[in-house]
Amino acid sequence: MKPIRVLVVDDHALFRKGVASLLRPAEGFTVVGEAQDGREAVAKARALAPDVVLIDVYMPEMDGLEATRRIKAAIPSTRIIVLTVSEDDQNLFAALKAGAQGYLLKSVEPDELFRTVRGVVHGEAFVNPSMAAKVLAELTRPAGAPREAPADVLSPREREVLGLLTEGAVNKEIAAALDISENTVKNHLKSIMEKLHVENRVQAVARALREGLATRHGAV
Repeated sequence: MKPIRVLVVDDHALFRKGVASLLRPAEGFTVVGEAQDGREAVAKARALAPDVVLIDVYMPEMDGLEATRRIKAAIPSTRIIVLTVSEDDQNLFAALKAGAQGYLLKSVEPDELFRTVRGVVHGEAFVNPSMAAKVLAELTRPAGAPREAPADVLSPREREVLGLLTEGAVNKEIAAALDISENTVKNHLKSIMEKLHVENRVQAVARALREGLATRHGAV
């Protein structure tokens, strides 16, 4: 498989170069560039077309949220992971609305960073579950959607899949835990999102955590 091409964006050189130095020797990643503010990030994203952009929220010239909007408008296929120092950051909602696929704390362990970057490329990653619980009803219920479905619309297996999803598992891990194929996991996730009237995994996790819809795997 081709390495994942990453652009690292942060106005603090020490942090930016630290993240880049973690990714460069890691298998499956290539750091194609660095940027120190939002404007430079947009310009480099357009020039380099990275698979993933890791971007800080607070930067001079142009913040990470505006840069995210512009990058997604110019290169929709590029995945964006917003980095923050606190899970209480109110920009969580703005980042998701701007088009970010991930939202991570800067204190994250390297393995979780690698896993999240790989996950967003495959459409499997989402914000940290504790952050997902902060996504308000306006994000879990798209405009014009019917009233929220009762929790009992989910089958026992769908509740198990949802439970593993809230714990941060990706499709491959859910399949292994439940001894089913990845295609079956994808079918369950599609059904869950349709039944809950949500548009993506982030919204599914947010609603599951808010309403207690998930079942922990192995729970009696």
